[in-house]
Amino acid sequence: MDKLYTIDYKSPIGIIEIIGTDQAISSILFVEREEMENKVQEETPQVLKDCLVQIDDYFKGELHEFTFPYVMNGTIFQQSVWNALKSISYAKTGSYKDIAVSIGNEKAIRAVGSANGRNKLTIVVPCHRIIGTNGKLTGYAGGLWRKEWLLQHEQKFKNTRF
Repeated sequence: MDKLYTIDYKSPIGIIEIIGTDQAISSILFVEREEMENKVQEETPQVLKDCLVQIDDYFKGELHEFTFPYVMNGTIFQQSVWNALKSISYAKTGSYKDIAVSIGNEKAIRAVGSANGRNKLTIVVPCHRIIGTNGKLTGYAGGLWRKEWLLQHEQKFKNTRF
């Protein structure tokens, strides 16, 4: 079993805990605490440092797509949902129904919602871009206020060219 490393990133909307091995990132989640507990150490793998830089660039509006290696640990169905989420472009939105249709299982709307809620790679696998078919915000594990902030953030920087 590969050793896991953890670092924190202080985003404008709360602390994000990043977990990974020396090969890939496995978790990027908001944590409900005020203080950064996990700082970059001498032994912190480069992949975590790269993730940190890219997450920071995302929050600065300077990055729209992530390139560091990551793993999505879940069932085949969950992985199909998460892969479909990645097809929703920066500053765009989709619905659970859109995802269900895109994975060839139009009736699986609730299951898509459940898989969406189990996504451990927040922002990178953009579950925040899922809204209701009526255009309203739907649940978000990081809190609806964060989802709203992320969507507004992407709108603000959508025409930025790199």
